[in-house]
Amino acid sequence: MKLSKLAALTSARVEGTTADIEIAGAAGLDEASTGQVTFLANPRYTPRVKTTNASAIYLGEGVDAGRKDIVVLRSNDPYLAFTRALRIFHPEPSFEPFIHPSAVIDPTAKIDDHVWIGACAVIGRNVEIKAGVHIYPNVTIYDDAIVGKDSAIHSGVAVREDTQIGERVIIHNNAVIGCDGFGYAKDEERHWLKIPQTGRVVIEDDVEIGAGTTIDKASVGETRIGRGTKIDNLVQIGHSCTVGQDSLLCAQVGLAGSSHIGNRVVLAGQAGVAGHLTIGDDVVLTAKSATSHDVPAGKVISGIPAFDNRDWLRSTAAFRRLGEMQRTIREIEKRLAAIERSSIDE
Repeated sequence: MKLSKLAALTSARVEGTTADIEIAGAAGLDEASTGQVTFLANPRYTPRVKTTNASAIYLGEGVDAGRKDIVVLRSNDPYLAFTRALRIFHPEPSFEPFIHPSAVIDPTAKIDDHVWIGACAVIGRNVEIKAGVHIYPNVTIYDDAIVGKDSAIHSGVAVREDTQIGERVIIHNNAVIGCDGFGYAKDEERHWLKIPQTGRVVIEDDVEIGAGTTIDKASVGETRIGRGTKIDNLVQIGHSCTVGQDSLLCAQVGLAGSSHIGNRVVLAGQAGVAGHLTIGDDVVLTAKSATSHDVPAGKVISGIPAFDNRDWLRSTAAFRRLGEMQRTIREIEKRLAAIERSSIDE
């Protein structure tokens, strides 16, 4: 692809009057070779610009490449531009309609003509599979589920009954969507009595769900994941939770039942949210933090229990100095005691 065309497609501009060269791919600074484009977004990697073999590089405004033999593509967001370039050179694979002979499909299921269903997949009663769906081997889709257009469900996934999956959803290996919520009541003899889980899970359009993630259906009503939200591997979302649009839930995040997560929220790795809480829009909960209270919109919080990130940073800095502070306090106490004895003697 000509460099000028690539620049236009990735919302960048070619700097200078460099002759239009051919770009055949995109790669990182260390991996790129002649004929490929790379990028610099993090200043810590600036020295690697001098050693990269790439023919072109995405740079932010005002950032100097430090060399004359590489073409600069200016962008307000080099990482975003590079991501677009990767998508251009690595488009989603197309497929021809296909249903493997070993797939088990209930005769009541409504399967569009343009789908791909792999070996040993199981499709239950009254399931609806829309056009462009790719179902990999060993997927199980329970009764009355719906899978929207152009979605991909990878091997080992279980989609439970009544689940609704939107368009362009990606579900990675061994995720479980719509399993029973963790709900029990004690009877008169103090035995646990299972609460029927009669709700469903709704996954809106453009959601991606990582490998090994579990999303529980509601006891009543629904568990809902909003449009464009991305969920990492090994995340647990409890029954009756809602997650807003364009949020990020990183690896090993846990949401207890009836948690309500706003739009554009970032829950970093191993963060936890207690049940029946509301996390406002644009909140960031940093890694390994947990909250047991509602969080207003726009807050960045850290720690267990989590509180304002700036206060947490000051607290952790002080924590590291506790030993020194203890010695100082003891020394001050000794001095005060000596002064008191001296005043009494006088």
